[in-house]
Amino acid sequence: MEAGLQRRVEALLQEADVIPGGERPQDIDILDPRFYARVLGDGSLGLGESYMDGWWQARSLDAFLSRLLAVRLDERVHGAGEVWDALKAKLFNLQAGQGGYEVGRRHYDLGNDLYRAMLGKRLVYSCGYWRDAGDLDDAQEAKLDLICRKLGLRPGMRVLDIGCGWGEALRYAAERYGIEGVGVTISQEQAEFARELCVGLPLEIRLQDYRELDEPFDAILSVGMFEHVGAKNYRTYFEVARRCLRDDGLFLLHCIGSNVSRERTDPWIARYIFPNSMLPSAVQIATAIEELFVLEDWHNFGTDYDRTLQAWRDNVEAAWEQLDPRYDERFRRMWRFYLAGSMASFRTRHAQLWQLVLSPQGVPGGYVAPR
Repeated sequence: MEAGLQRRVEALLQEADVIPGGERPQDIDILDPRFYARVLGDGSLGLGESYMDGWWQARSLDAFLSRLLAVRLDERVHGAGEVWDALKAKLFNLQAGQGGYEVGRRHYDLGNDLYRAMLGKRLVYSCGYWRDAGDLDDAQEAKLDLICRKLGLRPGMRVLDIGCGWGEALRYAAERYGIEGVGVTISQEQAEFARELCVGLPLEIRLQDYRELDEPFDAILSVGMFEHVGAKNYRTYFEVARRCLRDDGLFLLHCIGSNVSRERTDPWIARYIFPNSMLPSAVQIATAIEELFVLEDWHNFGTDYDRTLQAWRDNVEAAWEQLDPRYDERFRRMWRFYLAGSMASFRTRHAQLWQLVLSPQGVPGGYVAPR
């Protein structure tokens, strides 16, 4: 039986132009024969967990995973648990109540030391804008400035940041554009850091669920948060944004997008990285904003995310030995698999990075989109 499982896995890898024991960047070494049954039985979850357990290694993890995604092996090899995951997502609102806070506790509260080491000068955990940037810090500043210009920020405007992270976007907007504002996050670690970061600025950071918001703002931004909202809550999310946005305001949504409408995420990502997360499709977003907003601009710069992730990987790999011992070898392998898998998704164009600009009633005379 074991030989048959090995032949099946090797045949699938051959379709992806991957040779076990080969010498090319995409080739892998299989170190434990249990690998074959685990991958066939558990799909992407088994692939990721067996890497975390040291059952296989890759010369270039992102090159290997890119080959698998290019021939869509992720869609053809499913684990038994994926049926239950799909059923749960369909039957239950996994992002409701305390479920909405789970990703904050399990991912964003891992430790600011890890994110400081990985993200660069600014703690901005989203895609940089590399059009005219030479390094990660420049790309992140260019992204923040692009957001401010798209929203037409001016001194004295009151701005809401839904999912404000460590507060960098609001701080940038306050220092460079003279705004005041409110940021909400579901991460205790992020909220405490953001309050310290924004001391002396007219900014308020709240540990608060976005659904509780009901007050007026001149502009709203939301960067890298919509991926945690969930399909059952898309309409509610945009209804909250609409009730908080003045009639002449603009709302900028920055999020990762999927080419396909789904109601659940990859099982390995859900278990180890982003619980209850979900990538929206263009159809899902367009349906959710119907009769609430006018779509003024839709900007895709998803290929910039591959470069951003490579910079994050280089930073964290250089920092491992200086970080707390709680980030043990299994955690490092988990984190490497997460970053490499994300690179592969954007490199193969399975995932996109979108910035949408929305207005409640349409911009009189039309909206001119900065780039």
